[in-house]
Amino acid sequence: MTTTEAVRAESVPAAAPAGRERSLGARIAARAGGGVMRVFLVLAGLFWLMPTVGLLLSSLRGPEDIAASGWWKVFTAPSELTFDNYQRLLDNSAITGSLLSTLLITVPSTVLVVVIGSFAGYAFAWMDFPGRDWWFLVVVGLLVVPVQVALIPVSELFGAIGIFETTFGVIMFHTAFGLPFAIFLLRNFFAEIPRELLEAARLDGAGEIRLFTRVVMPLGGPAIASLGIFQFLWVWNDMLVALIFADADSPPITVALQQQVRQFGNNIDVLAPGAFVSMVIPLAVFFAFQRQFVSGVMAGAVK
Repeated sequence: MTTTEAVRAESVPAAAPAGRERSLGARIAARAGGGVMRVFLVLAGLFWLMPTVGLLLSSLRGPEDIAASGWWKVFTAPSELTFDNYQRLLDNSAITGSLLSTLLITVPSTVLVVVIGSFAGYAFAWMDFPGRDWWFLVVVGLLVVPVQVALIPVSELFGAIGIFETTFGVIMFHTAFGLPFAIFLLRNFFAEIPRELLEAARLDGAGEIRLFTRVVMPLGGPAIASLGIFQFLWVWNDMLVALIFADADSPPITVALQQQVRQFGNNIDVLAPGAFVSMVIPLAVFFAFQRQFVSGVMAGAVK
């Protein structure tokens, strides 16, 4: 290199490194934006939890205090808080019996949908049988059938076979209407499993049942957990199907609370704790399995 070329090279500014830090203004803007987003998310979470908190505080106040002022009064008069309402709730056989009835409906409906949907989803994803694609289109078509359309014909069918106004009938209804979504969800998730993994298991002598239980089920755990949470919440919070098909002598909690309002409009000391208990149980189920739920959602997003 000549002296002239060396001088020119020194006079040319060096290229900025690819990973150089952002300017001070850009960093301040980024941090401010992140802080605003965090504040917004916190406020949104508090706003979403406000009805639940209000119901909890109302369930801990006496009927006279509830009639006199709103639930926010407890922040200035914490002495109003009492557990007497929950004692009355335990003494109310209609509410406590309805909680048991709700569990007897929700748990079998969730288990049946998860088990049958898992087998069917695996079959549609990895097994060859005549008309597989057409049958799957039928399942997809059933997703758009509203529950209201089937109420009258299913009522007549259940009445003819003797399961109308029984717990078994409600379980069958929820299972039938939960299966299309379950099959659609799990089939799409199972279909993303690498084919090489299944072929390697078959070469090792694994049959379809062993392949399903040892390979597919562990890999599909997040999706199955998400499905179980959805189904549990849908069945637990259902009122329309329970109001029509459930036994009037042992209704679920949603129907029991509605009957309490109709018969005892001022029975707020029982309604408030009963409504809170009916709300907190599905919330507890969701938070208990939230890790699996988020894993299932993120796995589906990545795939």
